[in-house]
Amino acid sequence: MLWPSTPKLRPLLAFLSFLILLLSPSTLAITHSPPVSYKNTLIPQRADPHISKHTDGYYYFTATVPAYDSIIIRRSPTIQGLSSAPETTIWRRKSSGIGSNQVWAPELHYIDGKWYIYVALGVANEWRIRAFVLEGVGANPQTATWTEKGLVNTDWDTFSLDAHHFQVNGTRYLVWAQQEPTRTDENSSLLLAKLLNPWTIQRPATVISRPLLSWERVGYKVNEGPATLQKNGNIFLTYSASATDSHYCMGLLTASADANLLDPASWSKSPSPVFQSNSLTQQYGPGHNSFTVSEDGLSDVLVFHDRGYPNITGDPLNDPNRRTRVQKVYWKVDGTPDLGIPVPDGVTPVRLRSSFASAPEAYVRYYTGTFPSGAATLADTLFRVVTPGLAGGNTVSLESASRPGMYLRRSGTQVRFDAGSGSSSASFKSEASWMRKEGLADAAKGVSFEAAGATGQYLRLTASEGGLVVAAVGGDSTQKGQATFYLD
Repeated sequence: MLWPSTPKLRPLLAFLSFLILLLSPSTLAITHSPPVSYKNTLIPQRADPHISKHTDGYYYFTATVPAYDSIIIRRSPTIQGLSSAPETTIWRRKSSGIGSNQVWAPELHYIDGKWYIYVALGVANEWRIRAFVLEGVGANPQTATWTEKGLVNTDWDTFSLDAHHFQVNGTRYLVWAQQEPTRTDENSSLLLAKLLNPWTIQRPATVISRPLLSWERVGYKVNEGPATLQKNGNIFLTYSASATDSHYCMGLLTASADANLLDPASWSKSPSPVFQSNSLTQQYGPGHNSFTVSEDGLSDVLVFHDRGYPNITGDPLNDPNRRTRVQKVYWKVDGTPDLGIPVPDGVTPVRLRSSFASAPEAYVRYYTGTFPSGAATLADTLFRVVTPGLAGGNTVSLESASRPGMYLRRSGTQVRFDAGSGSSSASFKSEASWMRKEGLADAAKGVSFEAAGATGQYLRLTASEGGLVVAAVGGDSTQKGQATFYLD
């Protein structure tokens, strides 16, 4: 075909190509938002965490305490503030009957002007755990008047827990974990029902997921801890699977918001875990999550618990060190969530997205050798901006979040990733440090990184594949774009 090379048509074709890219479904589905900055661990010895942001501007936190004997609530105007916020006990274990043993996984919701807590309660000297509901009246749940609404009466009188409330298109639902009486070799499946009121379901319920995959059946055969996130016309339902040790992990169910959610066929299950232990970041057994939103309302935030070590002596439920952690949820070009990996301890990482027009979805990524190869995972595009940098002063260093201790370092005009712990030399510290500047191509929103000790030499992303160099930047808009990044 000769017509594409016709000189007069080239500007038109270039414009049409740009327009097609701009309007393509994958481009429209991309969601960018500013980075979040939290320090993990958020709260030690608090498992099954639930954080919600209320209309009063406060974040409310509740979780399982190690003694399994009470329901606590914290509140703060910021997520990080929950780490030191005063804790109020609003309910304590009873001396007998329902609620005289395990007190597990409370969730706090505000429904039709009242507060509700869904919680799993046990009975002393029995293995009898059921979903229970408390109702609170008052503006602040910490000072509200709480009454017991009783058990959630389901189709079967069997082990049940982890009730989670959500609303879709004006209809309220409850999803929970329960043992099916015909499947006694399994611990729990996920059931879903409409709510007639906050403590009463419309029966019969629908089983939407069973622990049938190998990674859902390690130690125990479990689907539990459901949580929902709604976006892009879909319901994303995360859940936890397997034993509560390092094998604990998270799966994902997806349904269209317009589908009949009570039809099991409306839900599709991801074949592999979407969030699991990571030995490089030293995070083990992540699970029983919830979702909240960042302070600016622009980012979804994953809330979960894990441990900082893999090996546990005895029953994992007797180990008190599950702790609450938070990190940003990212979104794939197809509009589905990407949870990545449980990030390392410390400040949450960011992504560095190129502002270069010809590579709008290129990110700085970790790689070995002189040039990256293969598709980048979310994990390898996450970096901690360490302040001050290794060289001290006003510098910053860029540390890989997927491989803690590996720093982005200039080597002449090339870039490499080296272990900072292996060298204390002044030259290494200088080469792995940068001066953070206003974006050369976008001073208002972008950021550029000038090499410490090498004035005028900037970190540049030269191709959509993620190749990095350190080079001078002239007045050329292409070079400025290559040296400018947006933090996500």
